[in-house]
Amino acid sequence: MDPHYARYPFFDGARAAVGDADISPAALIAEDAPAVERGLERVERALMEGTVAAEEPHRWSDREELLSYPIARILVSLVDTPAAVDKYAAAEATTAHDRFRADFETDDDGLQSTTTRTVSLEDVLREFDLAADVRPERSTPDSRRRSGRDPTQYWIDVGAYLTLSTADWGERWRLVNRELATGAVRVTTDELHRLLEEAVHRRVADGLPFEVRGSSAGDEIADALEDEVASIRDLLNDHDAAGRTDVEAVVPALFPPCMKALVQRAREGESLPAHSEFSLVSFLVALGMDATEVTTLLDVTDETASRIATRVEYLTDAGGSQFAPPSCASMQSYGDCVNKDERCETISHPLSYYTSAVRDAGDVRDWRETVTDDE
Repeated sequence: MDPHYARYPFFDGARAAVGDADISPAALIAEDAPAVERGLERVERALMEGTVAAEEPHRWSDREELLSYPIARILVSLVDTPAAVDKYAAAEATTAHDRFRADFETDDDGLQSTTTRTVSLEDVLREFDLAADVRPERSTPDSRRRSGRDPTQYWIDVGAYLTLSTADWGERWRLVNRELATGAVRVTTDELHRLLEEAVHRRVADGLPFEVRGSSAGDEIADALEDEVASIRDLLNDHDAAGRTDVEAVVPALFPPCMKALVQRAREGESLPAHSEFSLVSFLVALGMDATEVTTLLDVTDETASRIATRVEYLTDAGGSQFAPPSCASMQSYGDCVNKDERCETISHPLSYYTSAVRDAGDVRDWRETVTDDE
């Protein structure tokens, strides 16, 4: 099996590779193969973190990575909500974008002595039928060899540009604001990568959700994946259950016990499990904190701060939190529901606890004001 299909399972050739593996998703699910666990992780990380990359990359073989993709698509189809489809497809595209950039920057002419084969920009353009539509500004191979550098500008045919771009990306993407020449639009390298990311997004989303039930085999698959589907729906239900809180003050002393414990663990330098870090950061984002405020409160190292800042960016948009922190039930399942007090017995969500605690406390001072005073 070509190793790059494990990194890019949405490539057309990956479908043939799955067939060559001589095992169907139904058989994998029936035997609870590792690819099923990886498929669930793929979807859950897409919803929580905006990536489908494995939390422990070396845990999974190329074969398991490849086979987890059709499993993930089955799970998303069984969940059957627009939010799950959109966020899953976006996460696959974002992960592919990061991997494309890494591969394009690897100057090894395909000869590196590792098990991971890189793809070139030309490979990806061919994959999405864009090879004839995209040309580097320095269009001759000889000029590229003489310069010793990759081009920084490209020309893309206007039809392909309009197909992949959208005005929702901002004013600079509108055709009236672009440089055009002989039916082509000039784009930077980063802009070309963004267009390729959109091509991945559309390919992954195409056909989702599809009907799983309706046949005896489909019903068996759906029944076998009931626990996995329930786990994914819990994440989505947590999002629907609570949003950004109306309480404006951030008062760590009034946090629910579970969040106090996670803050303390982070401040002590512990590397929190992914689900615990997600729970904590999404709670703080729901209180209106930005990336700088979150990392300041947690007093984390630069490396951890960078990761948390990325997570904050994913969880925040113009309307507030995209995903509320997990409910009390989810916190219990994670093993993060600790030090319960009397108020915990009356609520079902960490945000409800905090709102109640602030209301009962009356006049409180925002933690951010305290930080400003200290400075």
